[in-house]
Amino acid sequence: MSGQSLFPLLEPLLPRVRKPVQYVGGEGNAVVKPWGDAAVHWCLMYPDAYEVGLPNQGVQILYEILNEQPDVLAERTYSVWPDLEALMREHRIPQFTVDGHRPVGDFDLFGVSFSTELGYTNLLSALDLAGIPLRTADRAAPGDGLTWPVVIAGGHAAFNPEPIADFVDAVVLGDGEQAVLLITDITRAWKAAGAPGGRTELLHRLARRKLVYVPEFYDVSYRPDGRIAAVTRNRDDVPERPAKHTLTDLDSWPYPKTPLVPLAETVHERLSVEIFRGCTRGCRFCQAGMITRPVRERSITTVGEMVDAGLAASGFSEVGLLSLSSADHSEIGEIAKGLADRYEGTNTALSLPSTRVDAFNVTLANEFSRNGRRSGLTFAPEGGSERLRRVINKTVSAEDLVRTVSTAYANGWRQVKLYFMCGLPTETDQDVLEIADLAREVIRAGRRASGHRDIRCTVSIGGFVPKSHTPFQWAGQASHEVTDQRLKLLRDTVRADREVGRAVGFRYHDGRPGIIEGLLARGDRRVGRVIERVWRDGGRFDGWSEHFSFARWEAACEAELTGLGVSLDWFTTRERDEREILPWDHLDAGLDRDWLWADWQDALRATELDDCRWTPCYDCGVCPTMGTENQIGPTGRTLIPVIPVGRTDASAVSAASAEPGPAGSSPVPSDLARVSASST
Repeated sequence: MSGQSLFPLLEPLLPRVRKPVQYVGGEGNAVVKPWGDAAVHWCLMYPDAYEVGLPNQGVQILYEILNEQPDVLAERTYSVWPDLEALMREHRIPQFTVDGHRPVGDFDLFGVSFSTELGYTNLLSALDLAGIPLRTADRAAPGDGLTWPVVIAGGHAAFNPEPIADFVDAVVLGDGEQAVLLITDITRAWKAAGAPGGRTELLHRLARRKLVYVPEFYDVSYRPDGRIAAVTRNRDDVPERPAKHTLTDLDSWPYPKTPLVPLAETVHERLSVEIFRGCTRGCRFCQAGMITRPVRERSITTVGEMVDAGLAASGFSEVGLLSLSSADHSEIGEIAKGLADRYEGTNTALSLPSTRVDAFNVTLANEFSRNGRRSGLTFAPEGGSERLRRVINKTVSAEDLVRTVSTAYANGWRQVKLYFMCGLPTETDQDVLEIADLAREVIRAGRRASGHRDIRCTVSIGGFVPKSHTPFQWAGQASHEVTDQRLKLLRDTVRADREVGRAVGFRYHDGRPGIIEGLLARGDRRVGRVIERVWRDGGRFDGWSEHFSFARWEAACEAELTGLGVSLDWFTTRERDEREILPWDHLDAGLDRDWLWADWQDALRATELDDCRWTPCYDCGVCPTMGTENQIGPTGRTLIPVIPVGRTDASAVSAASAEPGPAGSSPVPSDLARVSASST
């Protein structure tokens, strides 16, 4: 029967696998609707383990928005670990949802959100376990309605979906809130009309409405040297350049309102509230900042309402105020003070993600740590030398960093974490070694400012991967040998420093996973055969070091690409020229290609670019192309404290009733306050 629960078949297997609780469902605020009451059925997936996937904001937001519709059913699925996958294959149990334990293959629409390209092999596992043909060409049968779900990719990694073009039916570029509702409307009407023309007609309708990019409606040809000759549409009534969706007026979309509360341990167990979307700082390495432009802030009152409602609905004891650069919110000081005032005397902790050095304010940090433990601060200089930071447009000097951390240490903090990248364009060994110099100065400054020697600094380093729709999309990626050699040189230099070496922690990963991420991030449709071979050879959970095999990927590239005149190095370490057609050029992220190229040339000259929030427009193209603009405050409003249980003195009542509180506000239990400025 369609939509029937598989749990009676699954339950006997759970005692035989690790962490069986991740497969049982029943989380706080989860939704299970009667199958027959829904006109449209969505399955949403984050292609990683439950502990990583459940906190994902994108999936939670879409899950809630869809389930608010009375005739729509949305459930979730995550990647199953290899131990359960083996048992499911042995007992012929298909990929299931954690809500109703229904077969994924029974749903109308299968939406998969990719934050990283290393989840592609997990997509193939889910499709195969669900009984869905891997390739979209094998799912089409004229007039058959929907034998299998329409597979729709989204998320940041979907801005170059070409490596998985053979496996997904459609792609949503950009913000998904409005897009999924419109996709639902068209699917509902198509089903009500008797599913005319089968899945191809449904995809055609979605593409004509400019809701999705359908790869099968676009043909790719190649030059003899391996480069792309052209990408052309094969239907005249679909967009020549499918464009991203941009959600405006975030105050009208205060999701999630009722966040999921996990039963199993997850990587983030907190209430996450997105305080603004987009970033115009212009860091040239940052795909997220480029593709989510422009900046759209939530007002201080909406943030307050979301925090209050989310805490009441979830019982979480920590609130994370999230964005790409949270300290840049035009009212961040007022938000911090308002929330600290509101939840002082409760068990509610407040946190920010890593903070830009030039955005750090000790007053702000003190608000987040009021009456609480000062566990640590995180900054992201990204580049080791000042020259390299100009290349990447991360305009922070060594003096700025030392001054900032000195202030932090003087005000009671004892630990600082610094994020850097290795393998950035134009980087030299000396640029990387300057990371050791910075760490040394940070420790010295901390000891001077605090008067203590128990000062810690953790240096965390990741390999740089060039991404689509950024000024670095033309750059040659550093080989894993170069990355590993530089990291070893840095590690040895830090450890050899007898004065501060023991006070500096050092965390890094080898360069090999970054090379495969680079292959998938800038690959074209020919890379799809590599992904499939890796998966058939056992590739799963490639974002996890214990499961990743560089040798497996290297062998698959050799087997699948050699005959095509391209290679792993061709896709990764090769620098592109201005005229080369890139695999994603036919997809519109709003950014003008000429502007990106000019910014790439500015990078090579180590020329900085200002943030357009505070300066005149510098013509990146997003606002006129997308019909949007930066939406920033301040609003001039304030948050009103919530009256804690047991606090009934007249002055408290008078203060709290001076003006109306936020919608949905409720009393907060009194407890020991713990407000932390740590993001970890």
